Amino acid sequence: MAKQPMLKFVSLERDMPEKRPPDLRRADFNEIYAEYADAKAKEQASRCSQCGVPYCQSHCPLHNNIPDWLRLTAEGRLEEAYEVSQATNTFPEICGRICPQDRLCEGNCVIESSGHGTVTIGSVEKYITDTAWENGWVKPIKPKNERTESVGIIGAGPGGLAAADVLRRQGVQVTVYDTYDRAGGLLTYGIPGFKLEKDVVMRRNEQLEAGGVTFKLNCTVGKDISFAELRAAHDAVIIATGVYKTREIQAPGVGVPGLERAIDFLTASNRKSFGDAVEEFDSGRLDAKGKRVVVIGGGDTAMDCVRTSIRQGAESVKCLYRRDRANMPGSQREVANAEEEGVQFEWLTAPKGFVGDPVTGVMVQKMRLGAPDATGRQAPEVIEGADYVEEADLVIMALGFEPEDLPTLWGEPELPVTRWGTIKTEYVTGATEMDGVYAVGDIVRGASLVVWAIKDGRDCAEAILDRLNGAEAIAAE
Repeated sequence: MAKQPMLKFVSLERDMPEKRPPDLRRADFNEIYAEYADAKAKEQASRCSQCGVPYCQSHCPLHNNIPDWLRLTAEGRLEEAYEVSQATNTFPEICGRICPQDRLCEGNCVIESSGHGTVTIGSVEKYITDTAWENGWVKPIKPKNERTESVGIIGAGPGGLAAADVLRRQGVQVTVYDTYDRAGGLLTYGIPGFKLEKDVVMRRNEQLEAGGVTFKLNCTVGKDISFAELRAAHDAVIIATGVYKTREIQAPGVGVPGLERAIDFLTASNRKSFGDAVEEFDSGRLDAKGKRVVVIGGGDTAMDCVRTSIRQGAESVKCLYRRDRANMPGSQREVANAEEEGVQFEWLTAPKGFVGDPVTGVMVQKMRLGAPDATGRQAPEVIEGADYVEEADLVIMALGFEPEDLPTLWGEPELPVTRWGTIKTEYVTGATEMDGVYAVGDIVRGASLVVWAIKDGRDCAEAILDRLNGAEAIAAE
């Protein structure tokens, strides 16, 4: 009788891939986690309990068949594991790196509640697809039949690229328009290399291009091409622009030199990793080297900024957040990594204003947690008389993102938006009230996770295919 390959969580402890020491990883932008060796990947996958109701799968936005590909990995059937993983996720190696598994799949792993430590789902997911690339199992898209219909996608981020992949596999002609010079959106220019090395994103872009997806880069809708022209050129249009407008604060000193937006800081750093000439960085404006850096915010973008500043050689890096550690929205794993690398967190603090021109400090208010707000989180309250000044040469605002006013920017007042400025769509399909116009990802949800954008892109592409197939059937009658 064959030996049971699974349910080894009782005898095998959770073991993450080796993490590079802080003093080494502070010196570069390479990913901090090593790759699993084959034996270790099999071992960790074998800890899965193969639940009858897999909460890891139900709490994954893509509903990935996690127990199935864990078992296949434990059995050494890696190519099959890759096929199962790829069936529901367009970019599993990216999700394996940047998804907050501690809040999604791993955070709902049943064996953790029994005290055995969750299965390292994200690390195994990354290992499976990296191995697939190394062995040539990831093939260019080759549709069985080409179709005449075309879809234009505005935005080359994860939502737009996921939709492009699904549509192209069915032979639809796909053109992706993006304002940047490289595809990938925040995967390319927002997320630092120590979380997602850029060759991982570039090879997916190359796979899509080799499969027949047309990219029109350095192309801004409303400037280089109108939205009306896009609608006229395609059978359907998907809006996947994301949200890039930085939330602002109203306080004395806002606008002085030395106060920078997180997206500008991260984009400049990522461009330098490609070897680009970046005037704002080369001049020192967006370079943290030798500076006292203060980052305001508590989300994952703030974590990216503090850890980037460390790698750029900042003299000191502090993060101000108005709630305590337990109530911050960012990944606790990222907070721990930042602390290991030398970042100081000032919990229960908020900016009151800024000193100097250029900036020399942040006027800080001490806070305490009061009654819960509408979401159930305790609302921060100011402690009167406890203000102080935090010295700073560079202040980075990482307060989140809001949607741009697309109806105005594009001259399309009929484009339906919610009271928050996000595009108003049907649930699941992403269809708007404008015929043939769809929207996916953060421009619908507000700032959210990459995995949700992938989910939206895939669902929207399926809805468009249903529509095109329906029109084709009617035409054939």
